[in-house]
Parts: sequence; C-alpha cells; structure tokens
Amino acid sequence: MIAVSGCVIGINCRYDGGSQSREEVLERIKMEDYIVLCPEVDAGMSTPRSPSEIVGGDGYDVLEGKAKIISKEGEDVTDYFVRGAYMALDRCKEHGVTDVYLKENSPSCGSNCIYDGTHSGNIVKGIGVCAALLKKNGYNVIAV
Repeated sequence: MIAVSGCVIGINCRYDGGSQSREEVLERIKMEDYIVLCPEVDAGMSTPRSPSEIVGGDGYDVLEGKAKIISKEGEDVTDYFVRGAYMALDRCKEHGVTDVYLKENSPSCGSNCIYDGTHSGNIVKGIGVCAALLKKNGYNVIAV
C-alpha cells in the first residue's frame, strides 16, 4: 500500500486551487493500492488558501515547537499543518502504508526542499512537517 499527495494525481487541493499531476506517480498508482493525502485540507484548510511557508527552520523544527508556519498575510497556521501531519500518520498506520509519494517544496510534503520562509520564491534544502513526521516514524518518503 502506498500513499500519495492528492495534488500529484490531479486532485485540485494545492494552495492555489490547482494540481500538479506527475506522470510517474499516475503510472505507479495504476499498479498498487493507494490512499490520498492532503494534510492541509484534511486539517480543515480551504482550497484555495493563502500560500504558507515554514519560518525559523524546517518540519522537524515545527514538530518540536521551534519554528512556525506563516501565511503570506502573516497568519500563524502552524496548528493546521501539525494536525494534518498527524492525521496523515494515522491514516498511513491504519492502511499499512510503506511508501509515501509527497509533493516537493511544500511546507507539509516537501522531503528534500521547501520554500525559505520569506515568501519570495526561494527554495532551500529542508523538509516539510508531514514528511518529517512520516520519516520520523519509519516511512519511506519519496519526493515528486
């Protein structure tokens, strides 16, 4: 069983109301059972929603309470992202997931890179909240 970010299989759940389908993921899910994750939407955020970025660290820092996730308008939305990450973890456990395909650069799902927290489009090495929680719990997180 695998889990995939909804936006990479064509679900319009990104912050801008769109998706970013990835052909390699669409091919993979044809061969396996899967569940769909969108931590922000699952935690109650709307689509579309204001773009948000991690400020003061990465997803591990957010989970430890050392960093926050701030919307472009300056709203602290950290609780949504943390709640969504734990909801994703619970679903992965419930369904016996082994591999998780997550959308790179996202403050939830980025597993190698995230935006730098300045809302200027700069990308830095780092990990999102959901990806960090899943990795911390032994899941194989794959960036797409």
